[in-house]
Amino acid sequence: MAVEYDVVILGGGTGGYVAAIRSAQLGLKTAIVEKGKLGGTCLHRGCIPSKALLRSAEVYRLAKHDADNFGVSTGDVTLDFGKVQSRKDSIVSGLHKGVQGLMKKGKIDVFEGTGRILGPSIFSPMPGTISVEYENGDENEMLIPNNVIVATGSRPRTLPGLEIDGEHVLTSDEALGMESLPKSIIIIGGGVIGIEWASMLNDFGVETTVVEYADRILPTEDADISKEMEKLLKKRGVKIFTSAKVLPDTLDKGDGPVSISAETGSGQEQFRAEKILVSVGRQANTEGIGLENTDIELERGFIKVKNTYQTKESHIYAIGDVIGGLQLAHVASHEGIAAVEHIAGEPAGHVDAEFVPRCIYSSPEAASVGLTEAEAKERGRDVKIGKFPFKAIGKALVHGESEGFVKVIADKDTDDLLGVHMIGPHVTDMISEAGLAKVLDATPWEIASLVHPHPTLSEVMGEATLAVDGKAIHM
Repeated sequence: MAVEYDVVILGGGTGGYVAAIRSAQLGLKTAIVEKGKLGGTCLHRGCIPSKALLRSAEVYRLAKHDADNFGVSTGDVTLDFGKVQSRKDSIVSGLHKGVQGLMKKGKIDVFEGTGRILGPSIFSPMPGTISVEYENGDENEMLIPNNVIVATGSRPRTLPGLEIDGEHVLTSDEALGMESLPKSIIIIGGGVIGIEWASMLNDFGVETTVVEYADRILPTEDADISKEMEKLLKKRGVKIFTSAKVLPDTLDKGDGPVSISAETGSGQEQFRAEKILVSVGRQANTEGIGLENTDIELERGFIKVKNTYQTKESHIYAIGDVIGGLQLAHVASHEGIAAVEHIAGEPAGHVDAEFVPRCIYSSPEAASVGLTEAEAKERGRDVKIGKFPFKAIGKALVHGESEGFVKVIADKDTDDLLGVHMIGPHVTDMISEAGLAKVLDATPWEIASLVHPHPTLSEVMGEATLAVDGKAIHM
């Protein structure tokens, strides 16, 4: 039996389920097809579980190494990694139940199977009918939507010759399920995910090595942030090798530690550890969903969309990781809302990457919004820079986390705010002020005119914006 819907969403991750909620709010009959669990990668294999582990690692480091600085003697501190994993799983489970509750509240139908887009058929003269296929062998169900939103997300990218076996060679998916910690690990890739794992595992006491192909870690972030992050991670004992090309054909699992070689500036170097974590980006989930039955186009492996998130098939939209760009949960959510509002004929926006805050949940944290200094100069902007360190902020000293800084980039001629880059304590919670300033087209002096409460970490933003014109008070 075929069921008709206004909107059918393929994928129940953050982008998909948020789009479904907004669709239901607008009075559209809505369904989600999800082959796994609602919440997708972010809830089950990404954002939430990794941050739960990062928090446990932070607490362990504080108790084991830093508590004495606060006058607190903790004695013999031990780690129960089983309890760490149980806490992570409990958080994920609770949030999963919350998402399921939101689907019931919105009267959104959820089909637990694999959705495949069919071509023109007896159900519709246009491609877009969704066949829901079940692993248990149940008969397929047919959903006939007026509109489809593809939100199938992404998965970890791998390297040829580095087959993921879940024991010696892992991606972040397998690493999240580790029952015990290795004594040592090689992380291939020094991007956001690689650096978060390096920080976490180092805090857990794992001997950690990062091997990055680019000439610096966090290559998409401002160069000053990359430099500071590398310095602080090395200070904690993380080994970092940049401009290093991993040679997959040198992988040797053997009977003991796994080994692999890389070409570095000093020649070929061999690395040994108990495990290898491959963290070289993510690729879109476009296979097996019926795109070949449509005129939808791919570009570099991602679904090509217009500013309205419509594909070449105007009634089929795509959002989130599957379309590339900033592969972030909060971006997918806003893209989903924009797509649904366009379907409903509402005024719809488009997510502009320059207004999206980007966060790295390592220790220290890093966060940014807007252009890097290099990007601003490449666009021909004559820039002025304000920089202010956390070591001059009272609350940072009270917290015992005073390393790092905030960097503000502005246009020297127009005073436009071009970018804000932070590294230090709790900056992922502070970046939204800079993001709002970008949205409202605020200038640095307007941000500085806000009375930032004392003592707070947010004072660093006021001082950094004053520093743009050489007017910082406490430096």
